[in-house]
Amino acid sequence: MWWFQRGLCALPAGLVVWSSVTFIFSYVTAVLLGHVDPLVPYISDTSAAFPERSVFGLMLSISSFLGIATVYVRYKQVQALALGGDLKLHRLNRAGLVLGIISSVGMCVVANFQKTTIMSVHLLGAGLTFGCGVLYILFEIGVSYYMQPRFHGRDILWARTAVGLWTVFSVIIAFVSSAVLYDYLPSMDVDRKLHWRPADKGYTAHLVSALAEWSLAFSFISFFLTYIRDFQKIQLRVEVVMQSNNLYDYTHYDVRVDVHHDEHSPFLTGSI
Repeated sequence: MWWFQRGLCALPAGLVVWSSVTFIFSYVTAVLLGHVDPLVPYISDTSAAFPERSVFGLMLSISSFLGIATVYVRYKQVQALALGGDLKLHRLNRAGLVLGIISSVGMCVVANFQKTTIMSVHLLGAGLTFGCGVLYILFEIGVSYYMQPRFHGRDILWARTAVGLWTVFSVIIAFVSSAVLYDYLPSMDVDRKLHWRPADKGYTAHLVSALAEWSLAFSFISFFLTYIRDFQKIQLRVEVVMQSNNLYDYTHYDVRVDVHHDEHSPFLTGSI
């Protein structure tokens, strides 16, 4: 059995691969068509024109639904593992679910409202995606702290902490460089400027800001890579139950998640 066939690890792996392809495909298409410069445009700039705008919107919408599914399965897994345990763990898990769903919805907003349409809605979606996404990662690091070493090794906690620090650092750099750029060019419509030359005012701030945005996006993607080992322990089982109600017979589907721990841990079952 291949690694991606174990449990539900195909879900976070699919989210990572699909999201990466979305960003890279949009970037390559925009560069080849001459809509943006090859040297580090903003991610949103790579979807500012047709046809990449339509493809980017569709693919990123799919990523948002994959994100919601991954966040929900992760929530159910932790809920099953905790099973009446630490109250702090349950609170962190519930908060993570809410933040993860909001971040994924924000991604869907970004997908359908690019910079060249309604800028305020686009910025709202970006704020929900990155803001709640950063908080989601921090809360999940807290969840991992309470779950180790009983349910996974310390290496997973350190990996998630490293990605969390990467994310926070990228957010700070992106915020500071963007603030400098907008302050340095108050009269320029920076949001709609797609082509930058090294001689342009604010070029360095733009370059740093764009690099930080790409770094932030891929730090999010990298965080879901750390779920693969945990999701390999989940088995999805569908039970078909025939029930009779007066004159009608119908089939009821019961979907369960079987959570397997390490060898020294008990077997628990939680239902979705």
